[in-house]
Amino acid sequence: MKENEIVIRENVEMDFIEDPNYEIIQNSGVQNFLEKIRPAWQAKNLVQRTIKILPVDPSSACQRIFNASIHDLREKVIIAGLDIAQATAKTYKLPPITSEEDITERYDTSKLITLAHRMGLLSRPEYRKIMRVYDIRKDLEHEDDEYEAGVEDVVYVFRTCVDIILANDPVHIIKITDIKNIIEEPKPTFLDSAVIEDYRVAPTPRQLEIYQMLISISLNQDHPDIVRENSYNAIASLRPFTNRNVLLEAASDFNDNRLDRRSPLQKEMRVAYVSGLLPYLRSAYKKDFYENFLKKMYTTSYHWTSYQKHGELLRDLKEVGGLFYIPEEIKQGYIEWLILCYIGEPGEYGYYGRNRKVFYSNFGAPLSYEILESDESLKRTIVEQTVKGSSKIQNLIKDKFVKRRLDDIFDLFNDN
Repeated sequence: MKENEIVIRENVEMDFIEDPNYEIIQNSGVQNFLEKIRPAWQAKNLVQRTIKILPVDPSSACQRIFNASIHDLREKVIIAGLDIAQATAKTYKLPPITSEEDITERYDTSKLITLAHRMGLLSRPEYRKIMRVYDIRKDLEHEDDEYEAGVEDVVYVFRTCVDIILANDPVHIIKITDIKNIIEEPKPTFLDSAVIEDYRVAPTPRQLEIYQMLISISLNQDHPDIVRENSYNAIASLRPFTNRNVLLEAASDFNDNRLDRRSPLQKEMRVAYVSGLLPYLRSAYKKDFYENFLKKMYTTSYHWTSYQKHGELLRDLKEVGGLFYIPEEIKQGYIEWLILCYIGEPGEYGYYGRNRKVFYSNFGAPLSYEILESDESLKRTIVEQTVKGSSKIQNLIKDKFVKRRLDDIFDLFNDN
């Protein structure tokens, strides 16, 4: 007997002999589950026959409600998108899909449930529950005279099939063009909550397509600045709702195809940070970038006379995560530079120094303080080690007014 055929005991519907456990089944609330089935399925014969046969043959009713849910699941896979089903089947080595008929007629039940899970239509717990129902259904089908559905089977089967599948509307998955049309507006745009929610519930293959598209556009100089910035903002909005597997796949593509054995550019690190890919970049790539950036910082100089260059320089550092992702072996160099930029040097000389005890960069000092403050992993002991090991800082804090500014930095930390 084929898996998708409904097993019906001979003459059951003609005898109308009520099952001895039916009163208990009624009291268990199974009828409430049936009432939750969405209207589109309530009217279908398959559900109506299930309701009719439940009092006399709970085992057949269990099989019928399961089959109804599988029919519904097949329809939901098609509505979600044949392209996503094809990509998912290929990724997870499921039977290939070339047409809707493969899903409606040729995909066996267990593979269909797996496909729906991998597409994101069933969560992992939901997938496991439906597979348990499938096991119960097989027992009822193949051990007809030996295994009868007990009250607990009926309740579990009906609750699971209805709550997970039959009560829920099909998912209309967000399209790539939906996002593309928004970011290509010739003005600053941001994704609204409805679009973000559609993305959140989209299956992994569709999320990956959208995420990689946005990353590509944000880094492609052929696109107008406004479109690239809209893409960047869209990535920032979608990042909290992006599946971890999407991040891993996108990071792998970023490492292998975009960087391909070279240090990232500033714009690439900026996008890698906002998209959540930065932690997954190869350590050697990150180290090269941060070593080169540190050289740029010292070439620019922390001295207050370079204040006009500090704004762009330190904003660039903030846009790649500040101090958070910098390898420990070069992190102290950053901390030293930021401290030197913040504390400044003794003042009270020259025309502008008459009323200024300390000269410091008006642009660089507040940004340096902000970067040090934002790194939650930074400890007072690390700052103390940096201060003690820096002859430049030691020389400057001989001035009591400069020393007070260093105390501002120590005040950031509660640890000893």
